[in-house]
Amino acid sequence: MARPQLGQALAGKVIVLDAGHQLGNHNFPAQINRPVPAGGFTKPCNTTGTATNGGYSEATFAWNVTQRLKAKLEKSGATVVLTRKSNSENAWGPCVDTRGLAGNKRDADLKISIHGDGSTAPGAHGFHVIYPPDRAPWTDDIFKPSRRLAKITKNMLVRTDFSVANYIAGGDGLDERSDLGTLNLSDVPTVMVECGNMRDRGDAAVMTSPQGQARYARALARAVRTYLG
Repeated sequence: MARPQLGQALAGKVIVLDAGHQLGNHNFPAQINRPVPAGGFTKPCNTTGTATNGGYSEATFAWNVTQRLKAKLEKSGATVVLTRKSNSENAWGPCVDTRGLAGNKRDADLKISIHGDGSTAPGAHGFHVIYPPDRAPWTDDIFKPSRRLAKITKNMLVRTDFSVANYIAGGDGLDERSDLGTLNLSDVPTVMVECGNMRDRGDAAVMTSPQGQARYARALARAVRTYLG
């Protein structure tokens, strides 16, 4: 049997990309602060996200990387579903429950949520990949594949010359968390990528540059292709 061409590598696959936050969230406090289901508890619908010390927003970073990643995945034949369709001061959300359920509604093969961190710890820098725990009845069914996706994503980021976070417990660039509705409500393998610390000067320089955003997209596209085999 002939091997598929590169452009067909992800043919038939459905991938959900969740660009964290929304640029206009700060303009809609009532909407983003209302409680929504988050996997056995409630959390605020959304937050404003963080920003660099120079004011470059996490929402814009996540949007730009997501757009670049979407193009790469579609070029490989995938159907890509976005949880938000704009990056606008006049928009808010969607809420974390909507983001969490997005992959389920499309019977997606996986979901990646793209973020930037805002740690103020001295010297804090680097990326980490968050995956859900083995917690019934919420994420016990996706724990193992999500952990595998997290490990592959970490490895591809390292191979693309990104450094693992030096401020997360364990120090291996992986973080298991049960408090995130975006992960808890998913029935498909999912991870959240904190691509770097936007408050760190070095990370911020990479995260705000077109070249850096292209590197993130390249690493995440490799992770998706590797995970889906």
